[in-house]
This record gives sequence, structure tokens and C-alpha cells, in this order.
Amino acid sequence: MDQLSFTIGSQRSYDTQYNQIYTMYHGTTLSNALPIARNGFIPSSGGMLGPGVYVSRSFYKACAYPQFLPPNDKGVVLKIRVRVGKVKKINYHGHPIQFTWHQHGYDTAWVPPMCGMVPSGVEEDCVWDPKRIEYWNSIFNPNSA
Repeated sequence: MDQLSFTIGSQRSYDTQYNQIYTMYHGTTLSNALPIARNGFIPSSGGMLGPGVYVSRSFYKACAYPQFLPPNDKGVVLKIRVRVGKVKKINYHGHPIQFTWHQHGYDTAWVPPMCGMVPSGVEEDCVWDPKRIEYWNSIFNPNSA
């Protein structure tokens, strides 16, 4: 199967592709979305793949975030464009560079769908440099009321 073949639904595998641009999504709160739209993303200090901005090519995955919605706030899904750069596939917990992929020359870490790392089975990405992400549009999260 080549690197452009479909892996699940319309999600393509991009294990070895460089500098492709993908439409992705990021779930957050409305109060966080406004500064992101104005000033860009701020990377998290950690997570399943270490520091970075966590995004997904799955709109439905992004709808699951934030996991805990503060009172008087709304869930929002940001539609973004991501220039992924050099991508490293991290397909199991305990991968030798699960948290240090950026130190090995990668711009994005990718957890492929159905690999057992994400309970939902949906792919997830971590982008090291937020300058690789361009804000595009906001969509109110249908899962938050």
C-alpha cells in the first residue's frame, strides 16, 4: 500500500510525506478560540506526544474537546490548515521517540487510526511549531450546548 492509499474512510496515511498541507480541526472553548484566531496557537506543555498543538483530520475527534466545558462557555471546533512538514508515525505507546520526535528532526507526530493509542480509534496529530498552522474558520461544536 503506498503512502497515498486510504487507511480509514477518507483519512489518508501520510507517514512519509513532507510539506503537505491538510485541512484539520482543533476542539477548544469559545473563550480560547478568540485569542487563537487573533494571535495563533500556543503549544501545550505536554500530552500523549509531548509538547505541541494537538489537531486531527477528523472533525468528530475535535468535537470531543474540550473534554470539560467551563460554565458559561461554548465548545468550538477550529477549522485550520496545517503544513505538516516532516511527519513521524507514532503507532504504539512506549514508542522510542513518542515524546522526543521533534528532537529527531520531525515537525509533526502522527498517531494513525485504529493503532490502539487513542481510545476513539481516530487519528491524532501533534504539531511542534504553531507557525505551521493557519486559522481558517470556527464551527460551533454540536456536542456542546
